[in-house]
Amino acid sequence: MTYDTVVFDNDGVLVGRTRYDVLERATEETFNRFDVEDPDPEDVEAMTIGATPKTVGDVCSRYGISPKDFWPERDKALTEAQRDEVREGRKTLYDDLDTLETLDVNMGIVSSNQQATVDFVLDHFGVRDLFGTAYGREPTIQSLERRKPNSHYIDRALADLDADTALFVGDNESDIRAAENAGIDSAFIRRPHRESWELNVWPTWDIDCLSDLHDICE
Repeated sequence: MTYDTVVFDNDGVLVGRTRYDVLERATEETFNRFDVEDPDPEDVEAMTIGATPKTVGDVCSRYGISPKDFWPERDKALTEAQRDEVREGRKTLYDDLDTLETLDVNMGIVSSNQQATVDFVLDHFGVRDLFGTAYGREPTIQSLERRKPNSHYIDRALADLDADTALFVGDNESDIRAAENAGIDSAFIRRPHRESWELNVWPTWDIDCLSDLHDICE
């Protein structure tokens, strides 16, 4: 199989993941912005990872906060925290990203992270020109329903890139399911945090590094 287009997840694939405690602290700071000084740790966790429109509504109702006001602030706080991680050298590109410079396919990015975070990473490291399109989430509650495994942003990326035969590369099971939902092949990349991960999904390819894509695509 050959591909004319490869779309990548961002965190854990192209750039290192952000430590959970950094994200958690940013979520706590969001509560503080709404004069909630001591939020329940379970509510902080629920707003840090895996949030849904329902959980945002439920948590905000407990503190008398408007969900439509809270969530954009939460996304803004996490973006600010991740920018700091990039600037301080704690969130960096993977060493093999430069192998993509000679990969003769159209390339894009689809992340469940914030659009502002994705844009900052690309611009800070000067790699935006490698990718024909890059999607993250908008700072809205509705964007939570469009995250992977929903194929919404992958579909948009494929349209932008005029893809014929496409591959999606990710490090989470939701990435593989999103590729399936988009009707395209998938590759699961075994970054250090996924070396021994036992999958409950079946990617088309199981790869160790980005350079493996040269054999797959060419």
